[in-house]
Amino acid sequence: MPCERKPMRYGHSEGHTDVCFDDTGKYIVTCGSDGDVRIWESLDDDDPKSINVGEKAYSLALKNGKLVTAASNNTVQIHTFPEGDPDGILTRFTTNATHITYNSSGSRVAAGSSDFMVKVVEMYDSSQQKTLRGHTAPILSVTFDPKDEFLASASCDGSVAVWKIEEQTQVTSWPLLQKSNDVINAKSLCRLAWQPKAAKLLAVPVETTVQLYQRDSWAQVGTLSDDLGTQAINVVAWSPCGKFLAAGSIGGLLTVWDVESKLCVERQTHEKGYTVCGLAWHPSGGQIAYTDTEGCLGVLDGLSSSSSSSSTTTSSTMTKAPASYDDLFDDDDDRPLDEGISEGARSPAKNPGDEDDDDDLIPATGRARNRSAFLDDENSLDTGSLKQGLDKFVDDVGSAIVLPAAVAAPLRPVYDGPMPTPPQKAFQPGSTPAHLMHRFMMWNSVGIVRGYNDDQDNAIDVEFHDTAVHHAMHLTNSLGHTVADLSQEAVLLACPGTDELASKLQCLHFSSWDTNKEWMVDLPKGEDVQALCLGQGWAAAATSALMLRLFSIGGMQRELFSLPGPVVCIAGHGEQLLVVYHRGTGFDGEQALGVQLLQFGQKRRQVIHGEPLPLSRKSHLSWLGFTAEGTPCFIDSEGVVRLLNRSLGNMWTPVCNTRDNCKGKSDHYWVVGVHENPQQLRCIPCKGSRYPPTLPRPAVAVLPFKLPLCQTTTEKGQMEEQYWRSVLLHNHYGFLSSSGYEIDEEGQSQAQKEQQELLMKMFALSCKLEREFRSVELAELMTQNVVTLAIRYASRSGRMALAQRLSDLALEKANQLQGEEPQEEEEEPLQYTRRNTGYSQSSSEMGADRQHSSHRQAQEEEVDEEQGQEEHMDEGDVAESKRQGLNPFAKGTAASPEKPSPKPVSKEGRVNPFKVSSGLGRSGSAGGQNRVTNVLDSMMSSSKKPTALLSSSGSTGKLNKTPFLKPLAPRPKTKTQSTLLHMNAPKAANKKAAEEREPAVCRLKQTEAPPPASPAEDVENKKHKSGFQLWLEDNRRIILADNPDLEETDVIKEAIGRFRTLSADDRLTWTERAKGQSGDVADMKKRKRGEESRGDKNGQSEADETRQSEADETSAKKKKPLDTSTKLSAFAFNKN
Repeated sequence: MPCERKPMRYGHSEGHTDVCFDDTGKYIVTCGSDGDVRIWESLDDDDPKSINVGEKAYSLALKNGKLVTAASNNTVQIHTFPEGDPDGILTRFTTNATHITYNSSGSRVAAGSSDFMVKVVEMYDSSQQKTLRGHTAPILSVTFDPKDEFLASASCDGSVAVWKIEEQTQVTSWPLLQKSNDVINAKSLCRLAWQPKAAKLLAVPVETTVQLYQRDSWAQVGTLSDDLGTQAINVVAWSPCGKFLAAGSIGGLLTVWDVESKLCVERQTHEKGYTVCGLAWHPSGGQIAYTDTEGCLGVLDGLSSSSSSSSTTTSSTMTKAPASYDDLFDDDDDRPLDEGISEGARSPAKNPGDEDDDDDLIPATGRARNRSAFLDDENSLDTGSLKQGLDKFVDDVGSAIVLPAAVAAPLRPVYDGPMPTPPQKAFQPGSTPAHLMHRFMMWNSVGIVRGYNDDQDNAIDVEFHDTAVHHAMHLTNSLGHTVADLSQEAVLLACPGTDELASKLQCLHFSSWDTNKEWMVDLPKGEDVQALCLGQGWAAAATSALMLRLFSIGGMQRELFSLPGPVVCIAGHGEQLLVVYHRGTGFDGEQALGVQLLQFGQKRRQVIHGEPLPLSRKSHLSWLGFTAEGTPCFIDSEGVVRLLNRSLGNMWTPVCNTRDNCKGKSDHYWVVGVHENPQQLRCIPCKGSRYPPTLPRPAVAVLPFKLPLCQTTTEKGQMEEQYWRSVLLHNHYGFLSSSGYEIDEEGQSQAQKEQQELLMKMFALSCKLEREFRSVELAELMTQNVVTLAIRYASRSGRMALAQRLSDLALEKANQLQGEEPQEEEEEPLQYTRRNTGYSQSSSEMGADRQHSSHRQAQEEEVDEEQGQEEHMDEGDVAESKRQGLNPFAKGTAASPEKPSPKPVSKEGRVNPFKVSSGLGRSGSAGGQNRVTNVLDSMMSSSKKPTALLSSSGSTGKLNKTPFLKPLAPRPKTKTQSTLLHMNAPKAANKKAAEEREPAVCRLKQTEAPPPASPAEDVENKKHKSGFQLWLEDNRRIILADNPDLEETDVIKEAIGRFRTLSADDRLTWTERAKGQSGDVADMKKRKRGEESRGDKNGQSEADETRQSEADETSAKKKKPLDTSTKLSAFAFNKN
């Protein structure tokens, strides 16, 4: 009796379930602990009818169109079948009923309860009840004698009793079971079953066996057992013919016995080993439905041979076999070679010990049954010889001895490799299955498209989330559209082709400004639309001919190209098109999918070139699309959400697992949208199903993102997860700005602020844990300002070696940024010819803001000296530097706030010291020149006077602040080398000399930190030129002579290239010349300010003031700076 175990499917939430067939066998009916009764047309029914009967449903029975259920509200309810309408309450108990069953005619119902009582109720008159009392514990199960004379019951008190119904008396009782105090604690449900028709035997599951008791005598007449059964049997059920008994065990073993011969004729194992708690035979006897404690429903199919007795003679068995030999290797039912032989013959009755060997040759688990599809006919025996060989090994009892190796050897080889996976069918993301009468054709961030296809109407309803986009529409679906998409511009529909009509693509372009808002295209004969999507100004359709056709939104045909494999689904957003297709055959449950990402617009290119799509193990694709910000995203059937990480070479990163939020294994989340800012996964919870119903309108839930990092329960793991999630989910700012779109500057700066704060917290935690190497790794991700805070934190924590390494790191970053600046200046004239991002800021505003920024930063550093506010002010500096966003040196690091988006300035406000624009003359270079003079050139003198490092930040009146711990401003390579030489030089100045030098240092600070530049000072700033500008003025004619057609931008590019080819000494010479000029101007400024501030101080002459300033500067040049450890100590512990 070979049978096929079909894959199980989710039916109910986790917990106890029950199952039965209707009288005709057309429907499978199940109930579960979710309180629902579901009516399945078949195991493949994706939309079973559901009836809610209470909070939990414990048992059900069905006969004559009346469905009876035992619910958690202590009642036994009646519903009509298959309509599911309530039809009253049959009876009530003081606690919940545990098991119910019909008699053979359907006129009575027996129900057992946890209040120790069994009731027998007449269906036609529920007032006619008989109560059977005698058990001393909750009832486990009840069953009617087919002749309607007796009733058997099992209880948690360990007894199985037989009652005479009419007299309401107990006939006999057997203490067979293990005692328990409740049904949920019982070792077995002990579902009793009375033999139908003949009504001779009562089957009682006891431990791992089934004991058979004879009617009337109540003596035990037999025991059914299976040597492979090691777990207690939970439930038994008789076949309709009464010749076979099926049993399901706690370990998931399903066994079928021939009761007459007491032989095991079928043995199957639950695919996951869960406890079988519901079992029912199909009325025809060819199928068994079973359910488990995880809410799953399964079917054993192909039991038709069970209707004939296995004890028939050998000759009759063998006469039936030849008809099936011809089809032995051609059919697709995956049955083994011994199909014609009865299952009783396949299970020999000799030694139980030999059974293991027999099972190895002809397995009962069905493992090798589906292998024949891969075998050819070259090595097969002819049917005549096979029959002749089989005849030799049949004994007179009717049991076929297993074929010896000599006969088995010539049989064709068995393929034992991985099995191919059926390819996933094409689907439309955001839609429910097409066979449903009422379904969602599309649910996305724009709106909802519903399809109705029933007896009354075949129509499509379009509803918009924002009615300002368009009002709702009702469309007649006369063409039978099955696929739809919706955007801010149009509704796109498609229908499959028929023998008479071609497949059609229909578009309702409701945003069109003309009156003709609809167009339609017929595809070539034999080519059907399988997937479609809409973008910004375009539509795409993937067809069964492995082609992808592009159309404009107005209906013009555009490009078309071939796909590498059958399409699975496509998605569009803006100018991006995402295509997923089958790139080959998957094996062992895996899908082999490939993905392409195409970028339209001005630059048409393919971003992802058919790389494999990474799915979870043995899963399929369930949703594909883009986030609201335009990042490709997909979700597989295991609930894992993956996002495209553009910063990691277009790799896919898992950001969420919806299964973590499901309460039961049968629950799912149906995704309708993904947002990166705020971080949200918008989806619909589906209880016991993969899809939501159309009515009532389902509610949308919001799930958070969480990267699957290790040890996220620890503080370190939580901060790492938050940081990298923030980095990943804000990559879209860089993509949007590079594509010319407007971006949310405020949101971007806020995200960068959060990232830097997380880095600083992780840095502090690493310092606390004495992980200094890890602290430096974190500092490499920080921006310039936050590295400064990290230096302070390390020095104040007494970690001088760490502070020194951070200082070196800051210098390296400065050098790197300085080296990148000329390249940025090359790109600047071309970079901002894209779309206007909506920002305008003049160069004077930029210059003033930059100086204000420096001034504010210096004031923060002063306040930061106060004791007891170290961490608080560290965070304040991070926040303030983020808010300013104008640090010219903070754009090169990985997590720099300035990197992902362009500066919001107009063209003339760009800081480009090398560009000489025609109309605005020197205004563009004035801001840049101011920047070079105030920062870079003043830094050049840091080796001569220690305070120059702070002069660029505009620190005024800060007398006791040791300046050596802020080597963060960029400088040319030669200057940096000289600075490092000085930092490593030994001390050459004593304390007294340093104190004598201090007043001059203060004056230099005051003079070199001007307030926001006035127009007069801007005029002076124009005179400051860098070494490159001086070289360019001298060589401009030569460049123009060589290349007379160059524009100003190209001249600067050519000049940069030539200037870089100069030797280091030549470049240093030009830089020194420029510094000499800026030094003269600075001296002029000092003299001017000296005249203004001298009036009320000591009456010194102008010449004396100048001489004193020069003398101090000369003195500063002669002094060597303190060594590193002295500087750090002074910084950390100087509190005055």
